[in-house]
Amino acid sequence: MAGPPVPLIDPFDRRVKDLRISITDRCNFRCTYCMPAEGMQWLPRDELLTYEEQARIARVCVERFGFEAIRITGGEPTLRAHLPRLIAMLAPLEVDLALTSNGVKLPEMAHDLAAAGLRRINVSLDSLRAETFTALTRRTDLDRVLAGVDASLDAGLDPVKVNCVVIRGVNDDEIVDLAAYGRTKGVGVRFIEFMPLDAEGSWSMDRVVPAREILDRVDAAFPLDDGVAPGDAEPATRYRYRDGAGDVGVIPSVTEPFCDHCDRVRVTAEGRFRTCLFALDEFDLRAILRDGVDDEGDRIDDRLAAEIERAVGTKWAGHRIGQVNFVRPDRTMSQIGG
Repeated sequence: MAGPPVPLIDPFDRRVKDLRISITDRCNFRCTYCMPAEGMQWLPRDELLTYEEQARIARVCVERFGFEAIRITGGEPTLRAHLPRLIAMLAPLEVDLALTSNGVKLPEMAHDLAAAGLRRINVSLDSLRAETFTALTRRTDLDRVLAGVDASLDAGLDPVKVNCVVIRGVNDDEIVDLAAYGRTKGVGVRFIEFMPLDAEGSWSMDRVVPAREILDRVDAAFPLDDGVAPGDAEPATRYRYRDGAGDVGVIPSVTEPFCDHCDRVRVTAEGRFRTCLFALDEFDLRAILRDGVDDEGDRIDDRLAAEIERAVGTKWAGHRIGQVNFVRPDRTMSQIGG
């Protein structure tokens, strides 16, 4: 029987305590910064981790290493059948349990997810204009996404946040409009710098709108406090509105990387453990889960814990985006897990 949790510390003295679990590589959008328009090859169903396997990895992370947060991602996680069942399996771990979704299926699912134990949600919304939304997502579901935000609020999920990837010349003229939407709805908008994980490889630094510029534009319309708002289990740097109408956040992954205090690790839909979105090495947890070894005496849990600890021992100091030695992963965001 394992003893009390032992904090998991990486080679740069950062405590790892946030687990991102991708449960599917499939998505009903084809966002330009994430996936190609056509031609995606989906993982066969039997290669995906089962809910039981995902819950087991999560339990090992919480019970062995004291993880404090779990986020369910994809692909689009609401496409996986019976998602509330997984949420109900994870809720007893009593960690900060969250979900990232494109919102399309939330009008029907938000209440069931909340009833199963989901605490909070992030909904991707990159434009409030139908034409721009369609150009970015290659879909025409803006009204469904907006309804999904409303359903999440009605279900009592708290907080509800909106994620917006900002791309210069595409949607950067909507920064203030999106901030205004968040203020009106009472949701926190999180502006994300465009990262080099697009399928076409068209990313370039001149298409990145720096977080500082985003904040300046928001501040000009809705003055922000000088101080940074207290954080929670998210990578965003948050600023309160001076009039008390909530806050806004930026995720400056490119221009002001937060690698020096990164506490996140990831598991892909087929069970590969990754220490960074941009990691080049993966560690196969599915092989441990399925190799047929007798499970008596927590042997599989012991082996999972050992492999996770070994992987964290390889975690980089940082991702090196924009540097001459940066190497793009050979997988897109949807295949890794957002």
